[in-house]
Amino acid sequence: MEYHPGFDIELTKDPLGFSHGADVMAPPLELRRLDDVRATLRDPEASGPDVLYAIAMDIGPAVDRPRQVDQNILFGACAYAGGTVGEEPVRSQGHVHAVSASCGTSTGELYEFWEGVGIVYMQEFVADDPGRCFAVRAEPGQKVLVPPGWAHCTVNADPSRPMAFGAWCVRDYGFDYADLRARRGLAWYPVLEGGELRWLPNEHYRHSSALVEKAPRDLAEFGVDGAEPIHRQWQQRPHDFDFIPRPRMDDPRWQSFVP
Repeated sequence: MEYHPGFDIELTKDPLGFSHGADVMAPPLELRRLDDVRATLRDPEASGPDVLYAIAMDIGPAVDRPRQVDQNILFGACAYAGGTVGEEPVRSQGHVHAVSASCGTSTGELYEFWEGVGIVYMQEFVADDPGRCFAVRAEPGQKVLVPPGWAHCTVNADPSRPMAFGAWCVRDYGFDYADLRARRGLAWYPVLEGGELRWLPNEHYRHSSALVEKAPRDLAEFGVDGAEPIHRQWQQRPHDFDFIPRPRMDDPRWQSFVP
């Protein structure tokens, strides 16, 4: 991969997924197919690849698992196909992290991109007014943090090749899709026109704020080093990552957060 995540894992393209060393634990891949995401596409009848992305939840060196279980934190990896779905790039359907029983709140997610070019789109609310909306474009090695409670999706911004990333999330994770599906997706749709990616508003929202397109920012106040792989950082300083499984919503770092 273009950026190595710090343990023995590699992107595979045919079939889409990952290969890994014998010391790496990994469950069977979860595949998300085109029919799984139609409810949140701009054109629900669009055609595209059958398998859009592959998910390996709870992946990493087996020796780390007891500490991760104790901390209630989990590392996942995702591989996205190249290509397009109608006029849109390959992307996830979008979700909000459900309230976790372990902490009584929705939780955030920390991404690290490994190959290709990705965009993490996020918005504050799934309501008439989606609040602040951001599209954060990331290249290999860059990190993106989604705050607790925000709706978000991940986009493969370069249809000519696959994209891959890893992410830290809470172990007792859950996804809430209902409100997003009722609104036919997130507040902005990514579309490709003449090879350029642009964003079109979803008419099922009342747009009172603009979409901000930006690069990832420094996350030093969360103890995240921009240079080192986030899995290796967790191995060295696991409790610096407690803001993932046990977020405090009165934490001033979340107030007016800009990704």
